[in-house]
Amino acid sequence: MLQSAAKVLSFASATSVSRGIEAGIRHYCKNTPTKLRVSQALSGAELGSNIKVQGWVRSVRAQKANVFLHVNDGSSLQSLQVVASSELSDPLLTFGSAVEVTGILKKSPHQKQPVELDAKQINVVGECNPVDFPFKIKERHGLEYIRQFPHLRCRTNAFSSLLRIRSEATAAIHSYFKDNGFVEINTPIITSNDCEGAGELFQVEPSGPDYADGENFFSVPAYLTVSGQLHLEVVSGAFSKVYTFGPTFRAENSQSRRHLAEFYMVEAEISFTQSLEDLTKVMEDMFRFATEHVLAHCVEDVDLFHKHVTPGHRDTVDAMIKNSFPVITYREAIDILRRSSERFAFPTDWGCDLKTEHEKYLVKHCGNIPVFVTDYPYDLKPFYARDNQDHPERTAAAVDLLVPGVGELCGGSLREERLNLLSARLEEAGLEDVYSWYLDLRRFGSVPHGGFGLGFERYLQCILGVDNIKDVVPFPRFSHSCLL
Repeated sequence: MLQSAAKVLSFASATSVSRGIEAGIRHYCKNTPTKLRVSQALSGAELGSNIKVQGWVRSVRAQKANVFLHVNDGSSLQSLQVVASSELSDPLLTFGSAVEVTGILKKSPHQKQPVELDAKQINVVGECNPVDFPFKIKERHGLEYIRQFPHLRCRTNAFSSLLRIRSEATAAIHSYFKDNGFVEINTPIITSNDCEGAGELFQVEPSGPDYADGENFFSVPAYLTVSGQLHLEVVSGAFSKVYTFGPTFRAENSQSRRHLAEFYMVEAEISFTQSLEDLTKVMEDMFRFATEHVLAHCVEDVDLFHKHVTPGHRDTVDAMIKNSFPVITYREAIDILRRSSERFAFPTDWGCDLKTEHEKYLVKHCGNIPVFVTDYPYDLKPFYARDNQDHPERTAAAVDLLVPGVGELCGGSLREERLNLLSARLEEAGLEDVYSWYLDLRRFGSVPHGGFGLGFERYLQCILGVDNIKDVVPFPRFSHSCLL
């Protein structure tokens, strides 16, 4: 009987402890705030719940009984309004300071904002002196001004919007290629190739006590890549659709609004094609897909640019999406330029390369929508461009895509797959030894193929209407610029 009583007592004690633990867990779960991004809070997620947000103060307004803050964490253009008792006010709670706020997420009584955070606790994580901070709370700073502060400009509305747009555009391009059967290839950044043949290269040399000045680390001089094309051509000998998306480098001694020393390129190669139309279709479809994706997923961010940075540009973007891109030959382009009453700074004779002023005029002439220009003079294009063998005007099977406000966005060509013609051109240029491996690609299972490259920063300029390329890249690199 005593044993039975002991068992009952033991069971009762265990049950009591178990209930105590469960009650403790429920109490803990009930009082532990749910951490949300600002974009999640604004969507109404966890409405009525105890939440925590972390971010940076975009505005502070103190009244007698309350303090109103706007907190942003980069997840959206819109900030979350925080309402706090004046007892929670802190002299360190200033514009630009980093904070952690805990409270109850509630519906807002104001129409301009769906929710607000009723703060119970505010912790200033990082101080910010608003006097020394280069951005002021009530001023709308232009892109040229914030460009002076590459280490801080991501904290402004305009540049944070740009970075979100850039991220979505990147995702859209990858998605387009994946959906259309392309395989992504990581082409090397260090290479011995000068794909463009312009000679504007950054040479890579080792440094340290184990190396003499000018000593090569590799068996040959090495450079930062200007293009992943030649390496894509290698892989296109085994994969029919390949692409790469990565940084490229050009040692061009220019500080103009059009040039960067480091920029991103989207490049693709397609095997078993003998038609420029196969290339132009991919260019046009990718442009349209990526642009529609950005417009759908970055509504507020794109609107900021189209309303406040480049007013009226949205009409241009809509026209680019709705209309098919016309195609003209280089000969037709020259004829259009020569008939024009416009006075150009550069010549418009047959054989002259098209300059930015020519490209922009052709775009306007064709209705201010993107236009393809094909069949350039053979001597204007690199050694790998396919010879059309169309005497007397010898042309190459090459194509450029010209777009509003920018000029050339894409450049591509069918590649010369005929071994005898390619060998002759490399020999003429004195490059047959350097590119002996490239000739091997034509000796072993070669097929007709072609490809193109798209300047990613120029694409962003095009859809946003931004005039200076330095305003669409996180950390611009250009001649004589300071590096972070």
